[in-house]
Order: sequence, then structure tokens, then C-alpha cells
Amino acid sequence: MKNILFIFGTRPEVIKLAPVIIELKKYPERYNVIVCNTEQQKELSNQTLEYFGLKADINLDCMMPNQSLLQIQTRILNSLNQVFNEIKADAVIVQGDTMTVLCGALAAFYNKIPVFHIEAGLRSYDIYEPFPEEVMRQMTSRVAELNFAPTQKNRDALLKENIDDDKIHVVGNTVIDALFCLSQSTMTKAAEFFEEKDIKVDNNIVLITVHRRENHGERIDKIIDAIKYLAQKYMENTFIIPVHPNPNVKDKIYTRLGKYKNVKLLPPLDYPNLVYLMKNAKLILTDSGGIQEEAPSFGCPTLVMRYETERQEGIDAGVSVLVGADYEKIISESEEILSDTFEHTRLKAVNPYGNGTSAKQTEKIIHEYFSE
Repeated sequence: MKNILFIFGTRPEVIKLAPVIIELKKYPERYNVIVCNTEQQKELSNQTLEYFGLKADINLDCMMPNQSLLQIQTRILNSLNQVFNEIKADAVIVQGDTMTVLCGALAAFYNKIPVFHIEAGLRSYDIYEPFPEEVMRQMTSRVAELNFAPTQKNRDALLKENIDDDKIHVVGNTVIDALFCLSQSTMTKAAEFFEEKDIKVDNNIVLITVHRRENHGERIDKIIDAIKYLAQKYMENTFIIPVHPNPNVKDKIYTRLGKYKNVKLLPPLDYPNLVYLMKNAKLILTDSGGIQEEAPSFGCPTLVMRYETERQEGIDAGVSVLVGADYEKIISESEEILSDTFEHTRLKAVNPYGNGTSAKQTEKIIHEYFSE
């Protein structure tokens, strides 16, 4: 039996690692699964774990108010040092591109423990877009023993960086597996959640999420300006914004958008409620990575408020459009959708990010790795 240490800290990491954790737990004779939460997003990560029926074995509580990136990295690495002193792991599994991912990979590397990287090979090739995630993801690939790439494009990126071919496996994205975990009763509860808040979820919903560090400052002002214009012009539409707790985002959104009746500002939503909105939205405006992957499964047009994306497959497939923080572009692309009917704007393309079997493929490859 192998000790497999999962390290994560944010809600997206939980969502994308949960299917793999659940799959490995099906084989107790093969794996002793140990779950470590750095709590980079404390409430959101633990809330999402509960949804999947999971609980962390180790909670590190690494976050403090107003930490710099250097301080966050130092705290996570110091906390993980104690974890590795107490646990003999045979492999460490991380997902994505967060500070927790980089620290987990570095800590494992320093202890000469194999790193398995879920969602490897995504690239924007601009080290400041997204910042600092692009560099964190690239650095993780350098030390990973197994790179689980969602798409062929991701595999090609890793090969171009001289990652050994036998360390790369295309398995799709586990976020699609997570979507398939949602039961009808879960969706019914999500519908009740919005009914209780007196929010009518119909074909006129516009879902907006904005939080990325590179969109702070002047960019968030331009994005808010565009949302104000759209909310005033399309009064029949309801603009729902789960507001990120970062004060650089939260304060401006509440101050400038709180007075509009058709703009609903909510705390961060748990996973099922967010998926329920994606499923029903007429349009999504986002700078999130995960939503770019999830929205195509529901046929929802998505405008990506970033200037570069490491998820180019969606752009190529026509299921999403890059608009950056460009006021004019956000408005023109949004108007094209909002001025048309819901049925006519639904996307027919197949989701380029996977078919819901990623976790099973990943477990099979891990099993073969240890068998060899």
C-alpha cells in the first residue's frame, strides 16, 4: 500500500482533486489517501470538501490578513515542512497553479518524493498573465514525475519544454468529472437557495465572477464601468455577482454596483449553487479558469475578462471569447448575446476539456506507475 498525500488549499483545487481522491479511495488495498488542506481559501475549501463528502486529515491554517506573496509562500512551506517530517509519503498529488501547488511540489521535491501534477501543461506564455499562476504552473511541471495533461495542446506545451514524453498523460480535465457528481436533488436544493434569496433564476441571468490579481486596480474599474452600462441597458436581465472577499475587489463592487436593483451581489457561492447558475445563465463574464472549462458543458457563451488564457482550447472551439478588461469589447460582445434569444445563443460545440472519465484514467496510470 502506498501513502498518497494530496495537498490543496483553494476551492478550485478541491473541486478538481475530489474526483481523484474519491477514485483512489475505492482501492484501499492500493492506497492510503492522506488529505492536506493548507486552507489558502479556508472557508471555501472546507465548504467544498463537505459537498463531496470529504474531510481533510491535516489543516494548516496558513493564511493571515494582507499577506504578501512572499509571506504566503513562507508560511505554507514552513507548515508543509512539519507535515513531511511526520508523514512518509510515497507520492504527492497537487492540482493547477496556486501558491499551494508550487509549495507542495517544492516540498515534495526537496524530500525526493514523486510529484503527480493534475491539470499540467496549461500555458499563456506570459509570466504576468495570469500572475503569479503562470510561473507557478511552469515550475511545478519541472519537478513532476507524472504530468496529467487535460488536452493534446497541453501535452504539446510540455513536450516543447523538454518534459519527457513518458511523464505526460492526456486524461481530460477532472472538473468535468466533478460536474457529473451533481445529483438532481443537489440541483433542487440549489434552486431553493436562490428562491429563498428572492432571486429568479431564468434565461435572463448574467453570471459575473472577477477576482484575479492582475485585474485589480484600473482594470477592475473598467470592468465595473462595463457592468454598470449593461445593467442599465438590459434591465430585464439579472446580473449575479458572487463577490470575492479580497477588499481590492469587494469594496469597489459593493460601492459602485450595490444600488442597481437588477444587480445581485452575493457572498462566494458553494459549488452546487455556482454550477446551477452556470447551467441556467444566458451569458457568463469571468476571469476564472475553472468556469472557462465548465461553462461549455452547459452551452453557455463565456466572455473571458483576461488578455491571455492558458485555456486556449475554449477560444479555438468558439465556446469562449477573450475580452480582457476592455470596456468597449466587453460591451459589444455582451450585447451580441443579450440582444438575441437564449435558444439561439446556446453553444453546440462539444466541451474540449473532457468527458468525465479523467479520474479513472488518472488512477489507472498511478497504479501502473507503482506496479512498474
